[in-house]
Amino acid sequence: MSIRRKLAAVRSFLQFLLRDGVITLNAAKLVRTPKAAKRLPKVPTAEEANTLLDGVYSVDVESAWPERDRAVLEVLYGCGLRVAELVGLDLQDIDFSERWMRVRGKRRKERLVPFAGKAAEALEKWIAHRPANAGTAIFVTRKGERLSDRSARRVVKLYATLLSGDPTLHPHSLRHAYATHLLADGADLRSIQELLGHSSLSTTQKYTQVSLADLMAVYDRAHPKANRAAPVRKRD
Repeated sequence: MSIRRKLAAVRSFLQFLLRDGVITLNAAKLVRTPKAAKRLPKVPTAEEANTLLDGVYSVDVESAWPERDRAVLEVLYGCGLRVAELVGLDLQDIDFSERWMRVRGKRRKERLVPFAGKAAEALEKWIAHRPANAGTAIFVTRKGERLSDRSARRVVKLYATLLSGDPTLHPHSLRHAYATHLLADGADLRSIQELLGHSSLSTTQKYTQVSLADLMAVYDRAHPKANRAAPVRKRD
């Protein structure tokens, strides 16, 4: 049991005694709760992300819709969108000639996000298969209704489960991967902040922690001076 949970249990017990008049003060309330350790987000590698995207057309299940689903995954990973931003996209938000999309983020704040060839190809293919009664929404259901946040999450979970055996992967995992891979390839934090639509640079800096954790893992595996148990040499 963690210290936080133990402290909560003591507080509850003392509060019970306080209500019954056994004690006159719940002293546990004066003890500061220790901060929970920050957990780094799980980020797919570039190879894992590409395996997920490239495997869409190999999935043969009734709920799959490969043209739409490939476009969903390509935009999530290729543009770093939040799931609400993805499902909120309309046809007029996409500029194929300049390769920009207008994204409405938190508090309806708009930003322009570039998209590359793979995402453009997937979007064009999906729009060609999109139901004629779909209205202005880009991503829709088979009934022509705008895709919901929950449905988009199910799309990601379906392919992650079938192709990588990881049902915990979600749309934000691909957003994390987008930022982390950009940073690893030399993009600066300010640029990534703009692309992600973060109002504060401190929010973007968590991706630095992810990249540093990955670098340390590589160092521990590969560098001769890493903190690993050295083989014991027998004396002559």
